[in-house]
Amino acid sequence: MTEPEQSATPAEDRPAAAARPSGLRNPQAAVRGLGAGTLAMEAIVLLLAIAPLAVIAGDSRGPAIAAVSVAVVVAIVLAGSMKRSWAWPAGAVLQGLLLVGGVLHWVLAAIGVIFGLAWAYNYHVRRTILG
Repeated sequence: MTEPEQSATPAEDRPAAAARPSGLRNPQAAVRGLGAGTLAMEAIVLLLAIAPLAVIAGDSRGPAIAAVSVAVVVAIVLAGSMKRSWAWPAGAVLQGLLLVGGVLHWVLAAIGVIFGLAWAYNYHVRRTILG
């Protein structure tokens, strides 16, 4: 009996393997959903931060709450704009602005660090899935 012939083409050279390395049906939509979900979660956390800021912010209460309110609106708009090419860099800018907002109160910087790390992980996942 003879053994079945093996294909002369290695598995790496097959076009089907290179077309969808992630195994997802629509990898772009998955990555957009990850970014939008992260921004939506950030908007919720920022909204929840308003009440403690009103109590502990002292003299910088007004500017800190105004900065958080603007950041919430920007996060919601960006979450809905993830199909646009500028939304990913704008999300990174939002994280940087929250870090700078630490001048008003340290809570803004803490939220900026936490979601900045989450955004960096999103970039890693995006690069891994989309190539």
